[in-house]
Amino acid sequence: MIEGLIPATDALQMILQDANPLESEKIPLRQANGRVLAADLYALRTQPPFDASAMDGYAVRQQDIGNTPISLKLVGQSAAGHPYDGNIGKNEAVRIFTGAPVPEQTDTIIIQENTVKEGKNIRILTGNPAGRFIRKAGLDFSQGEMLMKSGRVLDPQSISLAASMNHPQLEVWQKPTVAILATGDELVLPGNSLDAGEIVSSNTFALASIVENAGGEVLDLGIAKDRLESLISHIQNALDHDADMIVTIGGASVGDHDLVLPAMQEMGFEFLFSKIAMRPGKPFLFAQNKSSGKIIRMLGLAGNPVSSIIAGQIFVRPLVNLLAGLPAEKSKPVPAILGCDLHANDERQEHMRVLIERNNQGELVALPFETQDSSMLANLNRADALLVRPVNAPAAKSGETCEVVLLR
Repeated sequence: MIEGLIPATDALQMILQDANPLESEKIPLRQANGRVLAADLYALRTQPPFDASAMDGYAVRQQDIGNTPISLKLVGQSAAGHPYDGNIGKNEAVRIFTGAPVPEQTDTIIIQENTVKEGKNIRILTGNPAGRFIRKAGLDFSQGEMLMKSGRVLDPQSISLAASMNHPQLEVWQKPTVAILATGDELVLPGNSLDAGEIVSSNTFALASIVENAGGEVLDLGIAKDRLESLISHIQNALDHDADMIVTIGGASVGDHDLVLPAMQEMGFEFLFSKIAMRPGKPFLFAQNKSSGKIIRMLGLAGNPVSSIIAGQIFVRPLVNLLAGLPAEKSKPVPAILGCDLHANDERQEHMRVLIERNNQGELVALPFETQDSSMLANLNRADALLVRPVNAPAAKSGETCEVVLLR
């Protein structure tokens, strides 16, 4: 295990190294929304499978309507699902409806508004060129055509297309199962009464949202007590449920009650590092267990709410992305202008909570909160962005350029 602080960028690189999509699975089309396609998708049919009318009206031969107005004899009709299967001769027409097959002998559609019914005849008031209002077979796609590439996140449009291509099932990447474990004798779930020294556990809910938004499924392991046997029991539950990742919250530092590291070691996890040069979120455990034949990754986050959420966005989210078959969604700083003076930074990359305004030139202006304590969820909720200060950044003056990661 690496001793001492490691840069946040190095930590992310180590966490994402060798992270590939899990195995694929076939699921019913109805369950495919939001899943990631694991194989290129080819059309099993042609759409439309026949020349189809784009309008309600009359199918005619263009050669019969060269001099309008003209009356044509009605010999039948073609409706969706009920094509006309007879012959059409000179000066004859077929009543046709939108989506219906166009009879073979006809080559144009006269819309209903340009006709007048005359008993068993139809009077054509205005002619059309050949092909007018006809959707040719294969207009949308043809059988064998590749219409969706692997990696596509399936949405209403793509699911509808897959159905039209005649796919009842789709091959998608499995969702990674991410076990989330909160730790601490002081934690109780929301809605419960609090005894002296207890606080409400909030971090699990934030991390679960991050995991689900990134393409994973959450296995909530609940709250472990600050005892080795409690932690081991909860971790074993994650292994029994074949979790692909384990995210612990709290107990990641070096205090007497920080037992996550020895518990994970006892369960066969090998640690790569235990501290990151960032604030908030310095205590951070990363370990792997390969004893089952697959890599189970463990990320141990600090217990302070802001620390765990920021670490979740920077490290947990892109790892879940990759395991789910998605591109890693990494935090991308954008330029802004400082709205106040800042002291020099130290050996840790800092993520300051800031409000964002725009100046008269339309530039983003970052206004840091006066208090940056990592326990303050209300400030994080109010923040528009995180101001990223590099390691050992010098003091900065109001009006200088900085970098921020937008939160919304």
